[in-house]
This record gives sequence, C-alpha cells and structure tokens, in this order.
Amino acid sequence: MDAYLRRIGAPGRPEHPNAEALRDLQLRHLRSVPFENLSIHLREEIVLAEKHLLDKIVSAGRGGFCYELNGAFAVLLRGLGFRVGHLQARVYGDDGRLGIPYDHMALLVETEDGAGRWLADVGFGDHAHHPLAFDLREDQPDPAGTFRIVPAREHRRGHGQDGDLVVLRDGRPRYLLEPRPREPADFRAGAWWHSTSPESHFTRSLICSRLGEDGRITLSGRRLATTRGGERYEETLPDDEAVLRAYRDHFGIRLDRLPPDPREEGDGPGRTAGPSAGG
Repeated sequence: MDAYLRRIGAPGRPEHPNAEALRDLQLRHLRSVPFENLSIHLREEIVLAEKHLLDKIVSAGRGGFCYELNGAFAVLLRGLGFRVGHLQARVYGDDGRLGIPYDHMALLVETEDGAGRWLADVGFGDHAHHPLAFDLREDQPDPAGTFRIVPAREHRRGHGQDGDLVVLRDGRPRYLLEPRPREPADFRAGAWWHSTSPESHFTRSLICSRLGEDGRITLSGRRLATTRGGERYEETLPDDEAVLRAYRDHFGIRLDRLPPDPREEGDGPGRTAGPSAGG
C-alpha cells in the first residue's frame, strides 16, 4: 500500500477512509497513472489477478485500461479501509449504441464517515475528476463537466433493466451501469474481447493518456496532444526516439520498443528502440 501511495504522489496513508480521502486518492491516481492500451499491441497478456495488477501499475510504473486501473484502485482502497464493490457497465458509443456486457468496470465505494456511497472511476479516460455521489439524482458539478446519475427507465434512450442507471456528462450518456456488485473474475471475458477482437476500439487504436494540471496529456501513436494555459496543442513526433521520450517524460513509461500502431500500414511487431532511447 505504501508503494502504491508513493506511485500516485500521496504523502502517506490517510488518517481515515472518508470521502475527502477518496476524492484526493482518485484525483492523484488520474494524474499519475495513465489510461493506456500498450500491452495489447506489445502482445503482453492482460491479467486481472491482484498481484499482476500491482506489479504492473506499482512496480513497473505502467498504466492500463479500465479493468486494470479500477481493479488495482480497488485493491488500494480496500487496503486503506474503504468498502469497495465492482460494478459492470456498458459504454455508449458516439452513435448512441451500447457496447458489450462487462464493457467497463467501475467501483462502488463506501466511506466510514457516513457520507453515502460513491461511484469511483479511474479507468474511463476523460471522465469525472472526483467520485460521484452514487445515490444523488441531481447535477454534480466537476472540473470535467456536469455529471448526473439517473435511472435507466427515465432516460430517453430506454436501455437497461429496472434498477440500472445511466451516467450522464453534460447531458450525454456515458455508460449504462448495473448497480449489483460483481466479482473481478466476471470481467475476464470483457477484457479478453477488448484485447483481441478486431471490433474493439482498443485493438484498432493506440492510446496513452493521463490528467495533467491544465488538462489531459495524450499520446496516440505519434501524435502528442497537451493542454497548457487552457489551450490545446498537437504535434506529430518526428521519429521513434521522440515517441519513446514522450512515453518516458509525460507518462513515466520506459519502453525498449514501440508498440506497433494498427493505423499505420506495414507495422509489424514492436520496433526495437535505438541505443540511446529510454536513457
């Protein structure tokens, strides 16, 4: 737990597992541990066992996608005294269609201060910076926008069963959430599908992104996007060495080869870095 807290820049263990501590831990996690799918393209196995998650995120300084990030965050929270459950969700695409069952993992967290239940999520990329009050059905302002959790039966799209919830951001549906807690093993099929199916956006794109002080920092293949002073800047990195430096300097990820970008024609296995890369 202490090594994990150092990984996310926390000064130490919180005195109490309360709502304030949860809010601080989620924000630190988003700013320190990147949302990334590099393992899929480096042909590294996706394993959701606790030890493997901690080895990857804490010891190896890597990130992951939702199952890995929220899976590891759940281990940290439990170790600090929070009560944590795993929730399954289906993500709305840009066309309004839902993804597969177990498309996404989110966390239901209870704190010791009686502040209610919280929807914590460090694995959805550009999403809420702070935990959302799970039982509140009103607007919840957040630096990333205005969020609202509504019963699925009241949402205009009409998806879901009785008791299901829709998480909205600025009025647009983000994901359909089933409130019944699940076991981490239940998400293995979803993780396998997303890491192997040609229909998964994770197999068709390369992404590494984290929350910065001014906004998100995102490396997608060779294209680096940063936000400074409220302005977004994009650049195409000139060569492999520059891409490896970007992984190291912006995300703390040290690679000896680049993951192949499926959008680039002729990409084969990950390329080996030059002798000066990753120094």
